Amino acid sequence: MTEEYTPPKVWKWEKDNGGTWGSLNRPIAGATHDKELPVGEHPFQLYSLATPNGQKVTILFEELLEAGFSQAEYDAWLIKIGDGDQFGSGFVDINPNSKIPALLDRSGDKPVRVFESGAILMHLAEKFGAFLGAPENRAEMLSWLFWQMGSAPYLGGGFGHFYAYAPYKMEYPIDRFTMEVKRQLDVLDRALAERKFITGDDYTIADMAIWPWYGRTVKGGSYDAGEFLDVQSYKNVIRWADEIAERPAVQRGRMVNAMSGEPSQQLRERHAASDFETRTQDKIGG
Repeated sequence: MTEEYTPPKVWKWEKDNGGTWGSLNRPIAGATHDKELPVGEHPFQLYSLATPNGQKVTILFEELLEAGFSQAEYDAWLIKIGDGDQFGSGFVDINPNSKIPALLDRSGDKPVRVFESGAILMHLAEKFGAFLGAPENRAEMLSWLFWQMGSAPYLGGGFGHFYAYAPYKMEYPIDRFTMEVKRQLDVLDRALAERKFITGDDYTIADMAIWPWYGRTVKGGSYDAGEFLDVQSYKNVIRWADEIAERPAVQRGRMVNAMSGEPSQQLRERHAASDFETRTQDKIGG
C-alpha cells in the first residue's frame, strides 16, 4: 500500500488486526479463562512450545542431562499458543506476560517461577554450575546472551511478521527489518571468524540462546527466507551452526514440544528420556 497513514489521536484496538497470528494479539494482559496447569513428577516443570525461544530451554535441559546432571530431569508440557493456552490462569500465574517458555522449579522447599527464556537459561546454568564458560569470560558470555535477547525480536517480531505473516507485503518494513537482520548476522559472522563458539572455546548458554534463532536462519529454516537473506554468505555462522546441530542433546532438545516437521521429530510432551524412543508422533499417531 502506498497511501500514507495518519495515526488517530487515540489508537483503538481492533480484535483481529490481520496476519497469521493477528487473532492472538491483544493490548492487555491477564488470563482469559481458568485452566490449571498439569504437574509431573520431576523437579522442573516446563510449559512451552518448540519455537526458537522454547528450544533454548529444552536444549539446555538435554545438555545438562547429557553432561550427567541427573537432577535436571524435567517434564515438558505442550502449550498450544494457537489455541490460547498461554492465556489460561495457571500459565499466567507463572508468566504474567503470557509467552512461552515458562518454568516452575520445584527442586527446593518452595516452588519458584521463572519466565523469559534468558532468565530460565541463567537460572538453570547457575543452579547446576554448568555451561557458563570460563569465569574470566563471564561478562562476554552475558553480553552475547543479552545481545540475542535484545536482537532476536527483529527476526521473530519484525522481519518474520512483515516477510511471512502480515496480511499483505509492504516494502518499507520488509526493507527496514531485512537490513537489521543482515546486520545482526554480520555481527555474529565476524565474531565467529576468530572463535569456535561465541565466547571462545567453551560452549555456553549464549550459544544455546543464539543457535535456535540465527543458526536456524542460516540453515534456511526461518520463514523460508534463506535465499532472500543470502544466508550462504555468512560462512562462519554456518560452520558454527552445523557443529552445534550435530550435538545429540541439541537434536533431542529441538524435538521437545514440537508440533511441526516430520512426525519422527515431534515429541509433543517429554516426561522421561525414553520418550524419545517411544512417544514421538510417528509412534503414537494423532
